[in-house]
Amino acid sequence: MDIVARQVSSRVASVHRHIESAANRFFRWRDAVLKGLHLGGRKAPYNDEGYEFEGGARDGIRKKHYDKSLRLLWKAEKHASWSSFRDCSKSEKLLMEMSEKTLSDVERKHLKRLESREFKELLDRSYTLRQKQAIVNLLLGVGHGEAYAWLVSAELLNEIKSTGARAALTMQVFEEAKHFVVLRELIQAFGVETRRQSAWEYMFMENVFKAEGLEKFFGMNVLVEAIALGIFGVMNDFPGLEILHLFHLDESRHTALPVNYFKEFPMSWWQKNSPVSRLRRFYLILPVVPLMMYFEQDFAELGVDVFDFGGSVVKRILKLAARAGFLLPMHDAGMTSMLNLVFNSYCSLTRTGHDWRDFAAVPGVQAVMGAA
Repeated sequence: MDIVARQVSSRVASVHRHIESAANRFFRWRDAVLKGLHLGGRKAPYNDEGYEFEGGARDGIRKKHYDKSLRLLWKAEKHASWSSFRDCSKSEKLLMEMSEKTLSDVERKHLKRLESREFKELLDRSYTLRQKQAIVNLLLGVGHGEAYAWLVSAELLNEIKSTGARAALTMQVFEEAKHFVVLRELIQAFGVETRRQSAWEYMFMENVFKAEGLEKFFGMNVLVEAIALGIFGVMNDFPGLEILHLFHLDESRHTALPVNYFKEFPMSWWQKNSPVSRLRRFYLILPVVPLMMYFEQDFAELGVDVFDFGGSVVKRILKLAARAGFLLPMHDAGMTSMLNLVFNSYCSLTRTGHDWRDFAAVPGVQAVMGAA
């Protein structure tokens, strides 16, 4: 290809370069001074000279989260054929069709894709009206959480360093958005009343959203994700809810993100041990206790003791917090002792013949479906 260059004044171009160079030095000096005085300065944590975000590339984090998330990216059209989502590419649809042609009649019948009407009929056959309402009430606990997870993870992008970590968190933003819209349609398919956030959920989520800096990691990737994992674990084998296995896999990766991030950018001793930070983390946990009591009836409808569930969730929270370095005002033994005291005191007042139990030692929580 022949390109004909245009003639311009080299003197004018030189003048522009000198003006730009002087302006560049001034703007960057001004922003550096303002930032040092905490009066503003450059907002973008971006190193344009190195073509990286502040913190460098950190491709290890990217490979553990961003690349892995892309490989494991699931499509609602494939796994929730009853939904309105049409997110498969032409090649993915063709692959699905070719795979189904290789199945036997029995296998094809087992894999039969459900339309929206058939899916709702499956739910009607599988659950009583009260069971459906209990499932929806609990899933909405996660659904409202996904809305806040979407907001928090997007806001966290301005708090973390390195290109790799930003790529990883960007995938979490994408996945939280997908979780919210897919779960919303799943909940609506049950055809029962959807509820607002309870006061405890409202307080819990707002406190997480208002948490400062990297403490959002604790509120979202440790607390909220731990509760979501617990609820998905209870329900993902229920008829029609098998797609929750995919949510569960995503949430598991999300809980690992702060651990991997702090391996690259460790918190300072003061960030871990500050009494104020420890108390703030404890404050974030507090609404979980009345929230468990609020959900007691819905869990009971599905054959689950909410305090067994609560004990397993708190145990997971303590494990995730310790791995990431988020220290609390007391050691794990003290936290579980306090948890058992509160739960057992409540049960002694509300349950006939209650015997003291170590709720934090429950190995697992299994739902028991009643007859439809």
